[in-house]
Amino acid sequence: MGKTGTRRWAWTYSRVVSGAPGRVLVVDDNKVIRQLIRVNLELEGFEVVTAADGAECLDVVHQVQPDVVTLDVVMPRLDGLRTAARLRADARTLHLPIVIVSACTQYEVESGLEVGVDAFLAKPFEPGELVGTVRQLMERVGRRGSLGDDGCRGGDGDGTGLVGEAERATQPGA
Repeated sequence: MGKTGTRRWAWTYSRVVSGAPGRVLVVDDNKVIRQLIRVNLELEGFEVVTAADGAECLDVVHQVQPDVVTLDVVMPRLDGLRTAARLRADARTLHLPIVIVSACTQYEVESGLEVGVDAFLAKPFEPGELVGTVRQLMERVGRRGSLGDDGCRGGDGDGTGLVGEAERATQPGA
């Protein structure tokens, strides 16, 4: 017999780590990818919260107060690009670092840059690249108090920040 109601999405805290370098909200509709990202970040000491799509992300982001959000692009209910745009439209999450973890097509990169995505990581990704990107964004937030204090999306003064990763992510074989 089939279900007759809508599924209530439940976000979950991972293991809380005392002295963790920061909290990451991982948003991907693929449970395996969510777990892969979560495990790799937890192994480096990060506290990780997961969400299954953009709508769930928007439901919990103010409660969770992450230091960085990773977003897949193609998800049900609300895709990653629209989620990023909504995060940027909210004064409380305007400067929250956002990483797109996706196939990183030219369209995704261009659209992501338009809405203010901070970094791009092409699937399949190396775990070290993921951790390095998250650390770099957290360091910038910690150093400046928030991204964009100098008026640049990258927050490093030259207007490029981590968006240079977009060029590499869209190159063949990347």
